[in-house]
Amino acid sequence: MSRAALLPKHVAAVVKYQKDPLRALEMFNSVKKEQGFRHNLLSYKCMVEKLGFHGEFEAMEQVLAEMRANIDNCLLEGVYIGAMRHYGRKRKVQEAVDVFERMDFYNCEPSVLSYNAIMNILVENRYFNQAHKVYMRMRDKRIVPDVYTFTIRIKSFCRTGRPHAALRLLKNMPSHGCELNAIAYCTVVGGLYEENLQDEAYELFDEMLRSETCPDVTTFNKLVHTLTKKGDVQQSERLLNKVLKRGVSPNLFTFNIFIQGLCKRGQLKEAAGMVDIVKREGLSPDVVTYNTLICGLSNNCRVSEAENYLQKMVNEGLKPDGFTYNSIIDGYCKMGMVQNADKILNDAVFKGYVPDEFTYCSLINGLCRDGDVERAMSVFKEALRKGLKSKSIIYNTVIKGLSQQGLIVEALQLMNEMQENGCKPDIWTYNLVINGLCKMSCVLDAHTLMSDAMAKGFLPDIFTFNTLIDGYCKQLKMANAIEILNSMWDHEVTPDVVTYNSVLNGLCKTSKSDDVRETFKVMVEKGCVPNVITYNILMESLCNDRKLVEALSLLDEMDTKCLAPDVVCFGTLMNGLCDNGDVDGAYQLFRRMGQQYKLLHTTATYNIMLNAFFEKLNMGMSHNLFLEMIENGCPPDNYTYRVMIDGFCMTDNVDSAYNFLLDNIKKGFIPSLTTFGRVINCLCLKHRVRKAVGIVHLMVRKGIVPEIVNTIFEVDKKEVAAPKIVLEDLLKKSHITYYAYELLFDGIRDTKLLKKKPRRSCSKNSKKRSCIDE
Repeated sequence: MSRAALLPKHVAAVVKYQKDPLRALEMFNSVKKEQGFRHNLLSYKCMVEKLGFHGEFEAMEQVLAEMRANIDNCLLEGVYIGAMRHYGRKRKVQEAVDVFERMDFYNCEPSVLSYNAIMNILVENRYFNQAHKVYMRMRDKRIVPDVYTFTIRIKSFCRTGRPHAALRLLKNMPSHGCELNAIAYCTVVGGLYEENLQDEAYELFDEMLRSETCPDVTTFNKLVHTLTKKGDVQQSERLLNKVLKRGVSPNLFTFNIFIQGLCKRGQLKEAAGMVDIVKREGLSPDVVTYNTLICGLSNNCRVSEAENYLQKMVNEGLKPDGFTYNSIIDGYCKMGMVQNADKILNDAVFKGYVPDEFTYCSLINGLCRDGDVERAMSVFKEALRKGLKSKSIIYNTVIKGLSQQGLIVEALQLMNEMQENGCKPDIWTYNLVINGLCKMSCVLDAHTLMSDAMAKGFLPDIFTFNTLIDGYCKQLKMANAIEILNSMWDHEVTPDVVTYNSVLNGLCKTSKSDDVRETFKVMVEKGCVPNVITYNILMESLCNDRKLVEALSLLDEMDTKCLAPDVVCFGTLMNGLCDNGDVDGAYQLFRRMGQQYKLLHTTATYNIMLNAFFEKLNMGMSHNLFLEMIENGCPPDNYTYRVMIDGFCMTDNVDSAYNFLLDNIKKGFIPSLTTFGRVINCLCLKHRVRKAVGIVHLMVRKGIVPEIVNTIFEVDKKEVAAPKIVLEDLLKKSHITYYAYELLFDGIRDTKLLKKKPRRSCSKNSKKRSCIDE
């Protein structure tokens, strides 16, 4: 009985289902020895697909060369397109272009399909100009573009921030014989949303549905993904409701995108609720669903809840992966709860999980943040013993931890060890140590280290320059900072907004506003777009020079540039107006902040106005603002109370000052000795010695005493001596007058006065008085 002949389709089937690409290639080559066997287009195509998919490009090129020798090249366009796509998927753009360019040479004339494939690869990898050149070449060859060509062009326009050009192209597609489809529509809708043109995007989406063009769930998911990346979950929900009415059913991927968007916005309750909705829709949450939620909870310091969801996914038969465990471990480490992270890790290892670089880096970061450098080094050595591939990441993490703890010598030693162990430091390694030196105010040493890095062939990046410039600016060494700024161009590193903000801030502290404005002008001319922080610095500089009109005009300038002023902007301007004596103007701006710009006031903005009205001795207005800030949920801080107490003392309202002092202490704040002294002086002037004595005793009970009091160990002696020592200290530091001192000294010794029970009233303030009467 003769053996059945081996056919190329049999080989193609084996290649297709073989998981190991090199074993598949071995089999593919071995069958060529079979008598009478020859590979055909099908078997070659399957082998190229298998090798390309697994990134075995050298072997793939060898098979392509063999295929060209044995198969008519006119038939190979589909194979070349597959090879291009595999290169593109691995971001090997030049190799993909080489495949495309060789097609002509090997007598395989590219059709619109090949042009589309290479254009899409170029656009996906942000080579937009090159993609346009390929399109123009296609038109020169009189190859007619199809729907996919226009969709790629639309995508290119959207990704370069030109959604209106994309919209015009979309509208012109029918005139080129191409029917509008959901993919093209949704690409433009996504581009409009990317540029914050929500109304136009929503209207176009409506237009698409009205034209009976409805996206399938895959196309819709891509659009939703664009929106949720921007954190616009509400718009996504609006669009979802519309397509649901058209019969499009969301799949698990849709819900996973929504959960991710909600987590990014910090809406963790809603994200957790979405998991329940998934189940109600008859879908089963997968590992991605739980991982997304667990990561969101961990990143927002709700790691114990994340751990509960870990248990839920295990109970539902899902196997946690490295991302699951690392999210929780990293969350606990960032919260300083390394013991909890250890517990999770031990449990994971018991279940077969092998810790990776991320696991060890999280533990090292957490231990260094806690100051436990010894144990961090122990974990580091354990990681090295495991033979992990990315040793440089582990080294950099330890160097970062040591640098943050001020252990620069140890960090530098580790850099040397790194080289000895065959793991070369990179510019990021140097940046970590440079940053640590700058934080310790050793900027000159940091500069020297950068020079050393350059001598060894490591080119400084934007972070290196920004760190040094910021270090010099904080030391107000502006000549050095500007010298480095100018040198950046020589190293082909373009200064960014962070660079210029550091320089502007330094100039603001050391120079006149004209110098700041001149540097700002240069910044804009160089094409660097200012941000809100830039304008905050400009406002501060102008306010310091009392150029209030110019400072206020910057609000309008920000409007024209679509920059929303923040609380710091208004605080700076309000402070400037108050310092210039224009309290009414500051108050108008204070109100405008909420009414026109819809910004919520903070304790800091209330404090600015409270202090301004106090300096005008307008305690009625200050008190009204104090009540308003409590009503609006802005808790008063120590500064708030100090301002109110000082104001009441200066306007001779001793009772209010006294009550505010007690309320201040009751809230857990510790007033300054100046504040205590001011209230005590006022009470003594009103001959309310008992209350003044009570404050001294309260200071003793709260531990607000000179250090010498703490050296008295005998309780009886301490009780007698402490009030007298506090009194002496207040007088010595000029916080109380000699007149007050004499009254209080007698009052402290007057046991009758101390034993005398105060008459209790039914007023609202009786609870506050009990603080002293106790």
